[in-house]
Amino acid sequence: MTSSEQLAAVRADYDDKAEAYTAFIGEAFGGQPLNHVMVGAFADLVRQSGGGQVADVGCGPGHVTAYLRDRGVDAFGVDLSPRLVAAAREASPGVRFDVGDMNDLGALGIGAGSLAGVLANYSVIHTPPDALPATLAELARVLAPGGHLLLSFQALDAADAAAPDAAPGAAETAEPFDHKVSPAWRYSPDHVAGLLGLSGVTEVARLIIAPGEDPARGFPQAHLLGRRTSG
Repeated sequence: MTSSEQLAAVRADYDDKAEAYTAFIGEAFGGQPLNHVMVGAFADLVRQSGGGQVADVGCGPGHVTAYLRDRGVDAFGVDLSPRLVAAAREASPGVRFDVGDMNDLGALGIGAGSLAGVLANYSVIHTPPDALPATLAELARVLAPGGHLLLSFQALDAADAAAPDAAPGAAETAEPFDHKVSPAWRYSPDHVAGLLGLSGVTEVARLIIAPGEDPARGFPQAHLLGRRTSG
């Protein structure tokens, strides 16, 4: 599947399930206090660094965008799905929500170094492993020096990486899983942090939530917080 075909498939999948996803995801986020801790810390760091615009990429119906705005962050949302963007605009009138691709934020007029922060709350999971470096590079590109990036995703743990029957060079960085909406991958936090470093984003902190806290699949959950350190 080509990159454009992958994007079209994700867009169609979320459009098809937009109503059910909207009904579910806000409540799900509301029940994730450890996720809130990292989003709240991200918001505090953006404000303490002088503020500015923040993009919530893969924003869905805008639940995290609204959470950021309630904490004094000038956040706007971007999502592939027109139906989810419509739901976000209905839920938060007057807030900017754009239909767009996180891999090409320039198409939305978002210039290099123009944002104080970027948040991707469980949205990079739909990026295939071979495309992940370019996706992270694009998120880094739009960050101003000193700007912050928060990535949240289902993670691989040490046991997964060491699986003896894994394909060489594969399981230690990424693994597909049965996401209910669209094909998805979980990633090694060290691998993601390394790719961010190559794009000029230095890790500031990480939170790994234990597998037992995920009742659906038993996956660890990773929250990586980084800061743009190079222009």
